[in-house]
Formats: sequence, structure tokens, C-alpha cells
Amino acid sequence: MNKNLFKSIGAFIAGLVATFVLSYATDAVLEATGLMSSGVLPMYGSELLIVTVLIYRNIYNVVGSYIAARLAPNHPMGHALALGTFGFVMMILVTIATWDLALGPAWYSVALIVFAFPTAWLGGKLYETRSQQLVTRES
Repeated sequence: MNKNLFKSIGAFIAGLVATFVLSYATDAVLEATGLMSSGVLPMYGSELLIVTVLIYRNIYNVVGSYIAARLAPNHPMGHALALGTFGFVMMILVTIATWDLALGPAWYSVALIVFAFPTAWLGGKLYETRSQQLVTRES
């Protein structure tokens, strides 16, 4: 097998793991401090909390996509967007599977779907910009 294929898979997995670890660690801190209940987002009256969760999860999506791009053996933006595609598809499936379970407001799940590609693109773009700056400095 091609050595770059393993590096690509590793880059993707590293970005995915970073996104999950950061998200769940932050969730655990919020749950431990009593700011958020375990497993279920409140349906009403806690819009600020839900927006906060949405913001940090999207920031972590950017970070994960940046990591995937940074570790990619080639085509860094492609790796970042592959992670975004995976997130997009998974969030659609999770939203469909949990729609009637009232685990949180519907707009939260829809927002995660909508922001999957933009956050992945931003992570890839941040990496490309940073790597361009480093090349310029070295010249």
C-alpha cells in the first residue's frame, strides 16, 4: 500500500480524535460544574448555554480540520474538507436518528450540519495561510 495513504488516514483520524476529545472534555467540565446536564441539552430557557456549546464545538471543528490539514502528506485542504464531509454526513444521520428523542432543540442539530463545511474549510484555510507565511519568512 501507498505510504501516503496511511499518512492521510492518520491525518484524518488525528483531526477527528482532536475534535471529539476537545468537545467531550469541555462537555465534561460543564457537566462537572453543573452548568450543563449530562447527555441532554435543555429545550427552552437556556439558549445562551446552547449557543455557547455550538460555538465551542464549531471552534473545535476548525481545530480538528487544521490538524488534519497540517498532518496531511499532500492536499491539506482536501483532508480538512474530508473531515468536514464526514462531520456533515454524521450530523445528518445523528439528527435523523434523534429527531424525536428531544435531546435538545432542533435548531442546534441543524446548525451543526450547516457549519460542518465552513468550519472545515476555515481550518484548512488557516493551515494554508500559516504555511504560506512560514514559506515567505524562510525566503
